[in-house]
Amino acid sequence: MEIKEKLGWSVNEMAQNVARDIQDGAYVNLGIGMPELVAGFIPEGREVIYHTENGLLGMGAVAVPGTEDPELVNAGKKYVTAIPGAAYFHHADSFAMIRGGHIDICVLGAYQVSEEGDLANWSTGVVDAIPAVGGAMDLVAGVETIFVITKHCTKNGDPKIVKKCTYPLTGKNVVSSIYSDLAIIDVIDKRLVVRELAPGVSFEILQQQTGATLHKSKLSE
Repeated sequence: MEIKEKLGWSVNEMAQNVARDIQDGAYVNLGIGMPELVAGFIPEGREVIYHTENGLLGMGAVAVPGTEDPELVNAGKKYVTAIPGAAYFHHADSFAMIRGGHIDICVLGAYQVSEEGDLANWSTGVVDAIPAVGGAMDLVAGVETIFVITKHCTKNGDPKIVKKCTYPLTGKNVVSSIYSDLAIIDVIDKRLVVRELAPGVSFEILQQQTGATLHKSKLSE
């Protein structure tokens, strides 16, 4: 069944949903692309410290055009700012923070998420494609809470949430919650539990757009 364009959340609303679940005082790493939008929607009065794996803790907003510092970029090579008290360090020290479990939450995009919380987000497996895993494998291995923000289906209409990933895995059983344009879904005991449905989206429609079995929660009923 085809989803009408007007149904569901916008990309900004998806980012707002993620931001709502990030607790005060959390140390957070944001992936490249859609995850970067989350920083703009943290509720007022809530403090979040952003980490970027190329060596900065205390990353601020994206730099205003004309004020860029060419030596101050995030992992996505975008010009950023630093908040008062920010710390700079070696790339290896940054990954020691990740691998040592010192980052509370990581927000990543995805090509696929399985019903057991497996994540594939670095390669579609296309022949001759350039590998671009970056720090994703370290992040899913070292950060306890992994939020995924993604469109529910591909541009071709194929589901991104599937029974089993067919793309190369970034990590197994690592995803905590999925924030799509159609729903917020938690991975609980290797089951996909729908916490919240987007406006105009029924559980039946959501299931039709998903390649794995979904389960209702009391919150989504």
